[in-house]
Amino acid sequence: MSDLLLPDAFRLLSHVPETADTFTLALEPAPGRAAFRFAPGQFNMLYVFGAGEVPISISGDADQGDVCVHTIRAVGPATTLLNYLEPGATVGVRGPFGNPWPVSQAQGKDLLLIAGGIGLAPLRPVIYHVLNHRDRYGRLALLYGARRPGDVLYGGELANWAEQERVQVEVTVDSADDSWQGHVGVVLRLIPGAQVDPLHCTALVCGPEIMMRFTVTELEKLGIPDDRIFLSMERNMRCGVGLCGHCQYGGDFVCKDGPVFPYERLRTRFYRKEF
Repeated sequence: MSDLLLPDAFRLLSHVPETADTFTLALEPAPGRAAFRFAPGQFNMLYVFGAGEVPISISGDADQGDVCVHTIRAVGPATTLLNYLEPGATVGVRGPFGNPWPVSQAQGKDLLLIAGGIGLAPLRPVIYHVLNHRDRYGRLALLYGARRPGDVLYGGELANWAEQERVQVEVTVDSADDSWQGHVGVVLRLIPGAQVDPLHCTALVCGPEIMMRFTVTELEKLGIPDDRIFLSMERNMRCGVGLCGHCQYGGDFVCKDGPVFPYERLRTRFYRKEF
């Protein structure tokens, strides 16, 4: 984009409900614009007329530059209005912004992905990337936790990924109903069963901060070094370019220096209480 603070007009191609409060939008650049390019882990600022803009991780396939995909939870004015849009509507897009997941650095290693709730959406581009370039990586293990069976994202894709060679997919819910046949309990309980080599593994974690804190502890017990544990710290972002200061986290700006950080960089402040 020529101006990082000026949204480009994208056209809404499709609106797909995922759960009761979560949906996926596929957007395409306006005619004459270049194809959209991003790296797994980056985010866009989405502008909806009448409600402002909101930072949303990109959840599509980085190898398909003609479409920009976002999975969004309707929790505020902007995301609620986005949920009402129909195909053909115009959405303002700024981006992509942020530091991506270390997919190049992880080549030749196993990958352990741990997601909580909508935290699966920012990790989905990593899964696409690994499956698109399968010979570059070892085993891929995805451990995913949701609150209830009805909150599980991408059910069809989860089943398809689980059938791929050298891929492990484990899904758990905090609270199950009679129809649920999978794991019950927090996602941390799945970590000991991850089919990866801790000494040759990179771990990527995305979810609520409390979940990520406990996850890091379990990963260290597993033997994964701190410099190969990466966290997505998507919090309080407003401008996307480090100008407003709203997302400052210690000496970093999450929008500019993150949202993906190696745990090694966050270790001294990650468990510090904020007031």
